[in-house]
Amino acid sequence: MVAAILLLVLGLVAAAGTLNAARPSTRWWAILPSWLAAWVTVELAAQLILASTVAAAVLVALGALDHAVGIAGLVLLVTADGAGAVGAMHAQLSRRALRDLLTELDPEPDPPRFPRSHVVLPFLMLRPRGVVRERGVAFAREPSGRPIRLDVYRPAAEAAGPRPAIVQVHGGAWVVGSRAEQGIPLLNHLAANGWVGVNIDYRMSPFATWPDHVVDVKRAIAWVREHAGELGVDPGFVAITGGSAGGHLTALAALTAGDRSLQPGFEDADTTVQAAVPFYGVYDLLDERRVHLPLLHSWILEPLVFKARRAEHPERFRDASPTHRVHRDAPPFLVIHGTRDSLVPPADARGFVERLRSVSEAPVVYAELRGAQHAFDLIPSPRTAPIAEAIERFLHTIRVRSRERQLV
Repeated sequence: MVAAILLLVLGLVAAAGTLNAARPSTRWWAILPSWLAAWVTVELAAQLILASTVAAAVLVALGALDHAVGIAGLVLLVTADGAGAVGAMHAQLSRRALRDLLTELDPEPDPPRFPRSHVVLPFLMLRPRGVVRERGVAFAREPSGRPIRLDVYRPAAEAAGPRPAIVQVHGGAWVVGSRAEQGIPLLNHLAANGWVGVNIDYRMSPFATWPDHVVDVKRAIAWVREHAGELGVDPGFVAITGGSAGGHLTALAALTAGDRSLQPGFEDADTTVQAAVPFYGVYDLLDERRVHLPLLHSWILEPLVFKARRAEHPERFRDASPTHRVHRDAPPFLVIHGTRDSLVPPADARGFVERLRSVSEAPVVYAELRGAQHAFDLIPSPRTAPIAEAIERFLHTIRVRSRERQLV
């Protein structure tokens, strides 16, 4: 009977996870645990199916099906795993969708492969082959004198010439997070294929007040150019990427190169970027379409980040919104969002892309990934792999085009 009860519990947990993933809660007390449970269910679907199948087989061997509750548990588990298998299939289909998006832009053959061993054993991303990491490099200082640091990812092999660079900006609602846990799969893949990546920290709220966050991002871009020689970097091609709050900062930094108000003390530094790849970002801090979770503004942006009310100082929120800073000379963009993002709805990304495409003369590619949750790229996964490959192809193609224009 114990085996039957355990099988029922396993089935109930799996069914609850599937239902939550299909409709995550937006109630204030459940938003984060509901998102985390949905992320695990959606982005680790293959691993969960394997683990639950093994556990169910053991319980069946112990006689779980001798009782009705065990049979009910197995039915629930099979149903939940079936739904999970559909989600895993959507992750695999990401490769085809991304390839189709980039076909016109990138006529070259298939991109370098993301290591599938990392998908099976995600911890391998901590010791990637062919990549050298330098940790804790100070690139700026807070007013208190405390250093702000970054990690450098570069190919282990010697370079024939300067390499392109990319700045990675972590997320965390502008108040938490660090370079230590975000952007690692992508930076490993890019470094293994000839890029120099810098994974940066920046000042965070409530100790920092807007625009401190984006000022630090711009300092990092300027630092990469200032140290291009020792990094082996081509100062003529620096890209930027990041997710969530990092996606917002990525897009804003890319659109505000040379904005002296956001570069105090380094007003004349070159903070242009040649390409931007924001993930599941926040683009309209005014929220004109009313698509954001209300708590984003009432709990985070107003009291912690801006320390001002949006209704009283709309110009501050507008100036901080990539959607309201688009212009014809914007760099090429690849914007990525998931259809099941329960923290930042994809409607925000669609509105940003629509405005950017209406004015920008550069390519603007939008990839909306079916079934993907917020922060889908935290670890190597069946979805992360094709995304990293597509980003490498996008950036490679933009760089090739840039070099061709320079030769004309």
